[in-house]
Amino acid sequence: MRRGTNLPRVGGFNQRVVLDRIRRATDGVSRVELAADTGLSLQTISNIVARLLARRLVVEGERKVEGRGKPRTMLHLDPQGAHALGVHVDPVVVTAVLTDLDGGVVGRRIFPTPSGPDALVAAVAESARELVDEADIAPGGVLGLGVAAPGPIDMPSGRVINPPLLDGWADVPLRDELAGATGLAVLLEKDVSAAMVAELWRGNRMHEGTSLFFYLGFGVAAAVAHDGELAAGTSRNAGEIGHLIVDSDGPRCGCGNRGCIGVCASPATLVAEAVERGILDVATPRATPRELDAALTAVCRAAAAGDESAGEVLRTSARRVAHGITLVADLVDADVVVFGGPSWARLAPVYLPAVRAELAAHATLREMHAVEVLGSAVGDDVGAVGAASLVLDDAFAPRPSELIGRSGAVLP
Repeated sequence: MRRGTNLPRVGGFNQRVVLDRIRRATDGVSRVELAADTGLSLQTISNIVARLLARRLVVEGERKVEGRGKPRTMLHLDPQGAHALGVHVDPVVVTAVLTDLDGGVVGRRIFPTPSGPDALVAAVAESARELVDEADIAPGGVLGLGVAAPGPIDMPSGRVINPPLLDGWADVPLRDELAGATGLAVLLEKDVSAAMVAELWRGNRMHEGTSLFFYLGFGVAAAVAHDGELAAGTSRNAGEIGHLIVDSDGPRCGCGNRGCIGVCASPATLVAEAVERGILDVATPRATPRELDAALTAVCRAAAAGDESAGEVLRTSARRVAHGITLVADLVDADVVVFGGPSWARLAPVYLPAVRAELAAHATLREMHAVEVLGSAVGDDVGAVGAASLVLDDAFAPRPSELIGRSGAVLP
């Protein structure tokens, strides 16, 4: 877990460390335990806890007796102490959620993706108002709005640049337009990075070592975290692995190469192969993202029902993706690989065993350590919950990297 520091002028960091420890304590934690876990003095812990209680971010609970000492009062997170809104923009649907401080979903809206950014901004603003009103949250009780969108994204200006399969989105100042429409502070992030933040915020399994999140939707992407902190890259667009070649004899990619991981896992490729094999009728609609998504569902249902040809389409894609994941996992020395995204639930029964088998048999570092392969702990809403988690993470998560300047000196 994160350790605090008794150096001067880092009180804000220490408060985040303490809140994070309380939040992750399933059965509560005492002040004495906080001091032992964080390395902070008991007096510092008492001062920080007093502030957290005053802000209603934590609450005191039961008294616990251990040994001959006096009973210790257990501290727990108060999930109602803060809320955040999150929106995931996908070519098929937009998902909007309101979460509590622990990232739990309080309210949800899902609607077909509107045509054009102006219509989307209006729909998101309306959904945000409805979610807050229904939850009866007092003014100022929502910290902000997080947005997860397909990349690439110009982070300094908050602009979405030419995302695939979103017509009319050549250069959209999405962050500022949503801020103006909602009156909220808005954070914009790539969908895969937001999904990784959701996994980090909602669970404890990825807070040590190196973790890899693999996003499956209309495109594929990866995010990496080390010791619980996202590695976002110079422009915060890390993870564009779509043109990693995983099968030199695979399907032709738009870049001109064969077997790029993006085209091997894309719904368009899987649906086209299903049509060629006669699994789907040649007249199956597939001109739009919504039609492709429905056709992919049909292929997955056929495979689940025992259609051997449909199963082979998915298994071939899974083997290719598994090879790519093994390469990336070796590159970053990952010990946890998590899958999620809009297509994951349908593909998981075939993809999960394929990736586990590939890593166990061919990962270069398999003799050094095992690689755990999991589905998202957050589920289908991982993009939207991740967007809300961006806001919570920005407000409350301890980031050791922020204490260090480029020269290596502790920042004031």
